[in-house]
Amino acid sequence: MRNTTILFVFACLLLLSTGAFARDTNLFIFLCFGQSNMEGTGSQIEEQDKTVDSRFQVLAAFDSQKLGRQKGNWFPATPPLCRDNTRLCPVDYFGRTMVANLSTNIRVGVVCVAIGGCKIELFEKDAYQDYVAKAPRWMTNIIRQYDGNPYGYLVDLAKRAQEDGVIKGILLHQGESNTNDKQWPVKVKGVYDNLIKDLNLDSKSVPLLAGEVVNADQKGTCASMNSIIATLPQTLTNSYVIPSNGCTCQKDHLHFDSAGYRELGKRYAEKMLALMGYELPKPVQSEAH
Repeated sequence: MRNTTILFVFACLLLLSTGAFARDTNLFIFLCFGQSNMEGTGSQIEEQDKTVDSRFQVLAAFDSQKLGRQKGNWFPATPPLCRDNTRLCPVDYFGRTMVANLSTNIRVGVVCVAIGGCKIELFEKDAYQDYVAKAPRWMTNIIRQYDGNPYGYLVDLAKRAQEDGVIKGILLHQGESNTNDKQWPVKVKGVYDNLIKDLNLDSKSVPLLAGEVVNADQKGTCASMNSIIATLPQTLTNSYVIPSNGCTCQKDHLHFDSAGYRELGKRYAEKMLALMGYELPKPVQSEAH
């Protein structure tokens, strides 16, 4: 009996150790959430966007016959990354820039949950029901795809991703629907704190990067929100604001265009790489004539 017990304990320890080694510490995972600019709204997926390094992958949030993806599995991160009917978004060129500057043994995996038009309140763990109850029907149809609870859906996907790799950061693009809401930084901190707790993360090593909305230099409809977004690091210590100046937009002056998404995504990556201690190559300066 004693030998049988010892063998059983040994077998359990072996299974646990096998599970531990199954996680690849060279798979860097980033959680991405927000509203329409994080989805990719109306931006064209052009020929240059259709080829991607296989080291950049997306965790499928849904089964999709159209995209040939199954929920909970990793696939090459060709756009769209969010849902079947979304398009190019900042995450596309965040990931591309990351893998271009990381060693070849490192992969980048992204998890994307975004709902156009939503306020940050939709991601509040203990209060989202109140927001959903008052949301317009077109939005609730999208929310329903996330089982009625986008925050919970994001956490479940993140836990699935953690089985394979390590969460290194969180990307947020949201704010247009909270324009002039001075409590936005506090609300964002609440969502971040819940993610850290629910995913057993270390807040000191998992930064949150928040992108500005379409800038005033592009006559952004919600550009006044950028002054509030700028205050986020005062409320959330390990957070950083990604500037949108110069990022071109669509005719509605609310959504970035494809070129704008590419540039904004690159800026997210440059900041994340710097925070992770990677030194980016300096641009070559032409000689003065």
